[in-house]
Amino acid sequence: MLPWIIIAVVIVPLVVIGFVVTRRRTAAGEQLKSEDAETRARTEEEFAAAEAYDAEWREQDKERHRQERLP
Repeated sequence: MLPWIIIAVVIVPLVVIGFVVTRRRTAAGEQLKSEDAETRARTEEEFAAAEAYDAEWREQDKERHRQERLP
């Protein structure tokens, strides 16, 4: 019975505290501290280019798929 009490009182809170600390570090690391208008604009431009490439790829894939089904 004593080992279960030790686990409940000591180990579980330490695991919970470690999880919370890890989540805070991850959230803090995801935020850009020096994001300015130029960086934001470049990021938006890269996303737009990626979306355009994705749309082009989908069209090519549809065409290839149609050709494979209908010889």
